[in-house]
Amino acid sequence: MNILDLLLSPENKGAIDQLSKNFDLTPQQTNSAVKELIPALTRGLENNTSKGPGLDDLLAALQKGNHGTYLDSPDVLGQSTTARDGNDILGHVFGNKQVSRDVASRASERSGIASGVLKKMLPIVATMVMAQLGKKVLGGGNTVNRKASTGLIASLLDSDRDGAIWDDLLSIGARAMLR
Repeated sequence: MNILDLLLSPENKGAIDQLSKNFDLTPQQTNSAVKELIPALTRGLENNTSKGPGLDDLLAALQKGNHGTYLDSPDVLGQSTTARDGNDILGHVFGNKQVSRDVASRASERSGIASGVLKKMLPIVATMVMAQLGKKVLGGGNTVNRKASTGLIASLLDSDRDGAIWDDLLSIGARAMLR
């Protein structure tokens, strides 16, 4: 099961409902928005964790952050601190604000939801992704088994669900070269 499936599972219904409420969207619109935003986030995380200290940085962030709160207490999703945390996450994942704007614009074209709404929603969804990663990787604790975590993270970030993230990374590289 990948991150998108996990976030849209019944276990996280409260968080998705809160997202709908916070952005004045129907549950269907919220699901559509999440389905459009998550692949870009997972591709960014895949790219970051595949080189240099990226995986270690992600594991350290999961250990020191209290990301699980975003799914365990969905009411925090509407707080300004959540958006700030999400923007910090996006800075690490995408590197700059223009990429976030482009992600929101593409998601808007596909979902029919206004780009401005998706720009505001993207940092909140980023916190939810980190929360879900933290729950799966840490299993409720703060200790990381790096070797086991590597495989788990790879499976969670596999955006096309083919069991490998390398083709996803190549796709990211190809898109970047075509820009």
